[in-house]
Amino acid sequence: MKIWTYEHVFNHPWETVAQAALRKYPNPMNTAVLGTDVIDRKVVDGVLHTHRLVVSEFKFPNWAQALIGHAKECYASERSEVNPASKEMVLKTRNLTFCNYIAVDETLKYVPHPEDKTKTLLKQEAIVTVQGVPLTSYMEELLTKKISFNAGMGRQAVEWVIKLDTEVKGLANSAVKSTDELLTQTRRQFDDISTKTRKSMDDLQQAAKISLDEIQTFTAPSSPQSMPKL
Repeated sequence: MKIWTYEHVFNHPWETVAQAALRKYPNPMNTAVLGTDVIDRKVVDGVLHTHRLVVSEFKFPNWAQALIGHAKECYASERSEVNPASKEMVLKTRNLTFCNYIAVDETLKYVPHPEDKTKTLLKQEAIVTVQGVPLTSYMEELLTKKISFNAGMGRQAVEWVIKLDTEVKGLANSAVKSTDELLTQTRRQFDDISTKTRKSMDDLQQAAKISLDEIQTFTAPSSPQSMPKL
């Protein structure tokens, strides 16, 4: 049996990291993970419980395949608990494929950093056990190295999701700002058109009134004083 542990600090608050960690698969960093399926999800006493099936590709060397067999796709069971009140998320994963020979129990715990609440501390542990086949210690060492490598890819995936969310929010804010600016500009143009139209109508009415006054003056009958005497 081999035990692997690791700690990592994310420069993001717990809420941001927890949401990203649940959405990190699939990602371009670790293409071996093909996808996830939710088997069960429920909320108990304010804690979100989720059971997912994780599908991935795990390529063993030819000599290892000769001992334990070959599988095109590997499956693992992942159970998570998210407690927003205490700000703690725990994910536990165990392999289902090759379980007669290999047992990999992995635990990830995300909590706010004890010294800086704007950061998140990840504590990660994996227990690897190989039995029933030759070269058990060598296979355990091989699996431990692979887990360490995949864990690094997983942390990069969390950062990738956070960055992607930030960019999407930036685009959304830009779109809203552009829409607001367009509406403001359109409203201003309509106001200008209305003002010009109102001014033109006022000028037209004034001109029409002057013309009407001139016509009335021209067609009005002359007074007796202005008539010539014969």
